[in-house]
Amino acid sequence: MIRTKLVSLVFFIVTASISAQKKQISLEEIWTGAFRTQGMSSLHSMNNGQQYSVLNRNRKDNTSTIDIYDYKTLTKVSTLVNSATIKDIQNFSSYTFSADESKVILATNIQPVFRRSRLGKYYVYDTKTNGLTLISENLIQEPTLSSDGTKVAYGFNNNLYVKEFKTGKTTQITFDGEKNKIINGITDWVYEEEFAFVRAFEWNAADNKIAFLRFDETKVPEFSMDVYGQALYQKQQVFKYPKAGEANSVVSLHIYDLATNTTKAVQLKKTYKDFYIPRIKWTNKPNVLSAQYMNRHQNELDLWMIDANTNTATLALAEKDKAYIDITSNLTFLKDHSFIWTSEKDGYNHIYHYKDDGTLINQITKGAWEVTNYYGYDNKTNKIYYQSVENGSINRDVYAVQLNGKKKTRLTKADGTNNAAFSADFTYFINTFSSATTAPKYTLNASNNGKVIKHIIDNTKVLNKLNAYAISKKEFSTLNVNGHELNMWMIKPANFDPNKTYPLFMYQYSGPGSQQVANRWNGANDYWYQHLAQKGYVIACVDGRGTGFKGADFKKITQKELGKYEVEDQIEAAKTLGKLSFIDASRIGIWGWSYGGFMSSNALFKGDGVFSMAIAVAPVTSWRFYDSIYTERYMTTPQENPSGYDDNSPINHVDKLKGDYLLIHGTADDNVHVQNTMRMVEALIQADKQFEWMLYPDKNHGIFGGNTRLHLYKKMTNFIDQKLGDKI
Repeated sequence: MIRTKLVSLVFFIVTASISAQKKQISLEEIWTGAFRTQGMSSLHSMNNGQQYSVLNRNRKDNTSTIDIYDYKTLTKVSTLVNSATIKDIQNFSSYTFSADESKVILATNIQPVFRRSRLGKYYVYDTKTNGLTLISENLIQEPTLSSDGTKVAYGFNNNLYVKEFKTGKTTQITFDGEKNKIINGITDWVYEEEFAFVRAFEWNAADNKIAFLRFDETKVPEFSMDVYGQALYQKQQVFKYPKAGEANSVVSLHIYDLATNTTKAVQLKKTYKDFYIPRIKWTNKPNVLSAQYMNRHQNELDLWMIDANTNTATLALAEKDKAYIDITSNLTFLKDHSFIWTSEKDGYNHIYHYKDDGTLINQITKGAWEVTNYYGYDNKTNKIYYQSVENGSINRDVYAVQLNGKKKTRLTKADGTNNAAFSADFTYFINTFSSATTAPKYTLNASNNGKVIKHIIDNTKVLNKLNAYAISKKEFSTLNVNGHELNMWMIKPANFDPNKTYPLFMYQYSGPGSQQVANRWNGANDYWYQHLAQKGYVIACVDGRGTGFKGADFKKITQKELGKYEVEDQIEAAKTLGKLSFIDASRIGIWGWSYGGFMSSNALFKGDGVFSMAIAVAPVTSWRFYDSIYTERYMTTPQENPSGYDDNSPINHVDKLKGDYLLIHGTADDNVHVQNTMRMVEALIQADKQFEWMLYPDKNHGIFGGNTRLHLYKKMTNFIDQKLGDKI
């Protein structure tokens, strides 16, 4: 059953008369940025805790500045760096301070590699002398300053280097780096994508040692993509990509000593086979490194404390889970060398406090709700700051709690999504708030009680502009499906008439731990849904089993069966919504991107006519085609779980296709390879099933650039109009 607030017929009559006088959102307006909101770029809290810096870019003269602002007054105090006054730099796209803020790295000529990795020319700006130093003539990766700003380490051609600014000397640390064979200090493709980091090296607190990961990709199978470009002959991009069940990189941990110019491999008491090292982090002790080791199934995680002087290691913490363990960056070391850790071990993600030897001091947060972000610990007040869904799984609020778990305080008051950026001394935080009806607002808040001190950005220009358009309310509710109350949102036409029937267009993603039904500002896609609603469609999204923020059992029910329970929930949700008096059950469509494309394909094929059409963008069509870390986390290997892979992959259910199907992919998708679509196309052809498809040349998983997004959304809109909108 649907549980939502009833709205009187009078409201609909009034709305209909008003909406008839308002403008309609066009696709061109959406994708040319007419409704783009303003934000704060590259926000950094200065060490004094009273000021912050932001990156401001002047598009008229193509210059960049790092400007310093006062928290209390929000007025600009100074311009720290201005590219217009620097001889060698016209502009820069990002900046990074050294820990002591004496130096700042400026990024120029940035060239993307994969989702997170970049090559670029980087300069170091001395904030005291205004001097500028080019780190290297080469395009390098991940330059990172020592805490005192006297040295910088970086990656180049799969090797690590250190440059000293005083002497100008550059020392090469590793020598065996080779493309598609050995990588030092930079992650391989699958670590970057699934463990979400690129820089795989860390300075210690004394700046005299560097810990780094080494990846031996020699036995990892290669994948190739044709890149067509404008040349007469296409180029081929070849890279190592371990698909599910295939060989991974052999990873090892090493520590380089700057004083002796020597490197040692870390030795552990435990022997690991086929494992991951998803995180390394130096503790507050200059010679003690923490490292997290995880088995290939990702259901066992060990936290080791490694003495770099003696090359000995102590196991501080060992966690096991019946399904899998999520990796985070929440590990925090306190002055007494105890540490803060987050875990789902009681069934919900919560914060824990441990001694340095792994002895549990206390569980700091508790309850049938999830901690969704950990912001940090203030040693002056003994407070921990975090974000959670205590106020409902579709909302996010910022909280403070004592280290002992007492005196918890909700610091944000408005229902929606709140996210904090704290000052270095935890005196203030800049809160970003948005909801389904409120564009992002930035406010300065006091950390002790959450009180709003000043408003920074409110995006009223966007809201005022939208007031001239026929905008429908996004209604949140729950839907009882397969014995579970599932979160749902629905958008109806602004001139909605409960006595009419409308086609239903459903959106979902449904990947493990994900969430699409959230009380937040969603930007472009929501504008598109408004565009569809003004045409006469009802749009809905249901987060089924396997999605996040309702506890581990709800999230991990899909283990070893990706695409089973999630698809069952989407099909049943469509049936339930189809029984509503204002929904035409013969015209229900569904769409999704990536995992969502996998889902929409399965829903159409397995739905036995429940859906009359589906759009799948960049879909996984068989989990055998996807990468090892992601897929095996939820499915183990195809050798161990062949039925889990094959029974739930849409490529094996093409014979069941009823209705209209649009398949879309970018040919340069390094993440979900176009192989997925090519194999799906062949399967559909051999099953004698008619369908439509579209390839975007040289576009990656995001399918963007130039006019591409507008073309894509026009393509999808036209397909929806042809297949669902014929009776509107």
